[in-house]
Amino acid sequence: MQTSVHKEAPVAYIVSKELVQVSSLLPSNRLRSMMVHSLVNLMGLLSPGYSNNAKVQVISPSRASSEALAVYHSRDYLDFVLDPDNSHPSSATQAVNGARLEDLGLEDDCPPFQGLHHYVPLVGGASLTAARTLTAGLAEIAICWDGGRHHAQKSRASGFCYVADCILLLLALKRSSLPPLMSSSPETTRKSRTMYLDLDLHFSDAVSQAFYTQNAFGTSQILTLSIHHSSPGFFPISSLSGLPQPSSPAFDPFTLAIPLHRGASDTTYARIWPIVENLFSIFDPDFIVVQCGVDALSGDPCKTFNWSLGDGVGSLSWYIGKIKSLPGKKLFLGGGGYNSPNAARAWTYLTSVLVDNPLPLDSQIPDHTMFPSYAPSFTLDVPAGNMQDENTEAYLTSVENCFQEAVVALEQRLNVR
Repeated sequence: MQTSVHKEAPVAYIVSKELVQVSSLLPSNRLRSMMVHSLVNLMGLLSPGYSNNAKVQVISPSRASSEALAVYHSRDYLDFVLDPDNSHPSSATQAVNGARLEDLGLEDDCPPFQGLHHYVPLVGGASLTAARTLTAGLAEIAICWDGGRHHAQKSRASGFCYVADCILLLLALKRSSLPPLMSSSPETTRKSRTMYLDLDLHFSDAVSQAFYTQNAFGTSQILTLSIHHSSPGFFPISSLSGLPQPSSPAFDPFTLAIPLHRGASDTTYARIWPIVENLFSIFDPDFIVVQCGVDALSGDPCKTFNWSLGDGVGSLSWYIGKIKSLPGKKLFLGGGGYNSPNAARAWTYLTSVLVDNPLPLDSQIPDHTMFPSYAPSFTLDVPAGNMQDENTEAYLTSVENCFQEAVVALEQRLNVR
């Protein structure tokens, strides 16, 4: 892994007026993008003099071409979602019958919406732009809060996700070449490694499945780890969402999951952090991609976890600070989060952490058009609630034991030449 840090390299913040306008049309999160980027701007985080330690460079995303999207998505799916005639529910219903809409996942939680034909290439392009800033050496950290759509499948929309931007950027990082190691010939390049860490309440089913390989031998360039809630009937249903079973023929040490019970708190997240850190140390990635879904925070309508934003041990911002301090280049994405004011609070505060000048958690929300939405506290923090943490000592010990075995299997595979 490349361990040199270029202090002059800025933090890349991916945003544009068009991206915000189109992302704010997303049916599951209307106006959320506008709230997030407005608060980031109002708190002064994009100002040249905000941080003495990190320069923030605002980068407008390039739209992803249909060819770039087709690196993962099927042509049939792209032909439909990129057709402007299908970007409105009524016209979509007239254009195709219900069976095709169902086949493409464009119903229920993922209905066609006005602007869909702009949304897919813009969000896909935003995440690919973030990846390019890292591979081109333009930044050590890239932030793309409109990305993180980890449920979108190859040929269908799913779970409020219409474009597989996470998968597309991971494939782009996989294709990137790196300078040779000191022991290698200077004329040769080497393959990069990327660790994908998903912090969303929901399992990263599409991403994990895309890179899952059963009964394989040798190493992999990509390791996925999802920390999420899993229980009978909880979306998404996936055979990969459970604890790793190294003795199973289906086990892949590069596709890992830590399912947590209801009420997961800072204490539980602090307990499992050594697992994350150990996997990072063993896999030794060049890039770390973090999906920062905030539906695991207290106060989200999902009402499942009790994670806090704050700066205490085990909190979300504590995790991001820990990840930021690890070697390698980092890309931070958005994701779930259905309390839009809290999503804006969280991603604004995390932006301040990533640019080395954390805002005070008791900062007052500035007066602006969306100010009333931040009632009743009108401050930046998202504190934990009173939900009981059902992750018992016995369960967390079982998680640690499972990963002790998984780590052994991972090391064995990495040592295969």
